[in-house]
Amino acid sequence: MTEVASARGAEVGRRIGVGLMYGLWKPRVLGAWRVPATGPVIYAVNHSHNIDGPMVMGVAPRPTHFLIKKEAFVGPLGRFLTGIGQLKVDRHSTDRTAIAQALGVLDGGGVLGIFPEGTRGEGDFASLRAGLAYFAVRGGAPIVPVAVLGSTDRPGRLIKGLPPLRSRVDVVFGDPFDAGDGSGRRTRKALDEATERIQKQLTAHLENARRLTGR
Repeated sequence: MTEVASARGAEVGRRIGVGLMYGLWKPRVLGAWRVPATGPVIYAVNHSHNIDGPMVMGVAPRPTHFLIKKEAFVGPLGRFLTGIGQLKVDRHSTDRTAIAQALGVLDGGGVLGIFPEGTRGEGDFASLRAGLAYFAVRGGAPIVPVAVLGSTDRPGRLIKGLPPLRSRVDVVFGDPFDAGDGSGRRTRKALDEATERIQKQLTAHLENARRLTGR
């Protein structure tokens, strides 16, 4: 039987994230009002910093269950991540347990967080995986694009992949949109078409977020 992600744990994670993110950096949150107050939602987050997940978890208006690579679930950190409702996923195989847990979050009206680029990189949504389209169509959930924008090349950066401590980090939430074409089809062709639609929406949101924030 697949273990159900803890909604209460995700709320605890959100409260911990608030304290950490506002203590270490200076988050500026824009557009959080766009996130639907109830029902299943998927955050599609660009990924250029190691703090992107914790930052969104802390500043988002609703508790979030992120799909996180299994390599992070080691020792005490793994137990902590599981305790705050985060989901372990094997990025190199079809992880049916992670898929079932993620769909369980959406079926329960919760919020699923995904890095659609699969791993930390340029954070420009240039390369998307089909998993986001599958969860959006199968789970009947609107996608909310989220852009996390902060400098990783400024002086004062102590750790590679992190913005300098106490620097401003902008988190911009976009308008929710449906990935599917309304037919509910989950064929390979339908998911490929949905992925193309998603990429256009996410890229446009990132461009708008950069203009808005001057990043």
